Parts: sequence; C-alpha cells; structure tokens
Amino acid sequence: MSGLEKSLFQLKFTAKQLNRQAAKAGKEEQTEKNKVKKAMMAGTDDIARLYAQNAIRKGNERLNLLRLASRIDAVASRVQTAVTMRQVTGNMTNVIKGMDKALQTMNLEHISLVMEKFEQQFEDLDASTEYYEGATNNATALSTPQEEVDLLMSKVADEAGLEMKHNLPTQSAEQPVKAQNVEEKEDKLTQRLRALRG
Repeated sequence: MSGLEKSLFQLKFTAKQLNRQAAKAGKEEQTEKNKVKKAMMAGTDDIARLYAQNAIRKGNERLNLLRLASRIDAVASRVQTAVTMRQVTGNMTNVIKGMDKALQTMNLEHISLVMEKFEQQFEDLDASTEYYEGATNNATALSTPQEEVDLLMSKVADEAGLEMKHNLPTQSAEQPVKAQNVEEKEDKLTQRLRALRG
C-alpha cells in the first residue's frame, strides 16, 4: 500500500468516526427535545428553555461533525482522484502499447477491445472528477441560537398542542421558512454524505 493509499484509508476511517459521533449527537438532541416537551407539559418553561438550549447545542454539534466529515470526505476524494490518476496513467501506458500493436497488425477485433479499454479509463477518470466536485460543496451557517431555542420551543409546543405561556415571540411567517431551510440543508447534507459513502 502506497503512502497515498494509506492516507486515503485514514481519511475515510476518520470521516466514518465523525459520522458515528454525529449520529450520537443527533440521538442526544432528540432526547433533549423530548425533555423540552415533558417540561413544557409540566408547565416549567424555564427548565424547558434549558433543555431547548441543550438540544440546539447538540444539533449544532451534529451539524459541525457532519460538516467536518464532509470536508474530510472531500479531501479523501481528492486523494482518491490522485490514486486513480496514478493508476489510470499506468493503465493508459499499457493501453497505448496495446494500441500500437493492434494498429500494426490491423486486427479489427483487437483494435476494438483496446479502444473499449481506453474509453473505460476516461469514464473512470470522469467519475472520479465528478465525485470530487460533488464532495466539495459546503453547507451554509444557521441562524442565531436564541432564535433557534424559541423556534424549537414553539415547534414542540405546536406538536404537543400546548399553549405557550411565557415570553416567547409569536411565530412570524419568516420563522417557519427558516426552520424549513435548516431542515432542507440538513437533508441535502445527509444525502450528500450517503452519496459520498457510495
């Protein structure tokens, strides 16, 4: 195994670990959200606010871990491209030698086989390049934590059919859109990570 291939293995392993940690943070976030609901149903909004802050923190931790895993995946794909390029270069040399021989003998079947191999090398190279380009897209930042806390508490209250009692701003038309945008970003990030793991 070359140094590049060792680096590639290490990068993929690290990305996998980060994804596991992100999944754990996601479970902890859900646990905190459940605590928010219980505290709100018990009428203890101050305690619910603390749980909501914990949930937001865990949610941010999960997103940061996913972002980091995505960045490491992008680096891994760049290294993968370098490894592939090295292999393709070696294969191309062999294919060109084969092409020379095939052209000298004018064996049409042999020429056809060599051309198929040649085209396959370029397809592999294109696939590696596309993978790298897809991996390098970055997720954007989220709104401020206080807005998120209020939004989460409102959302939990709506789901539980509870009336909000203390000091929470009423939901403007903008807030549900923000929440939807955040969820869409999370979904897209999750889909990208699944695609990267392939």
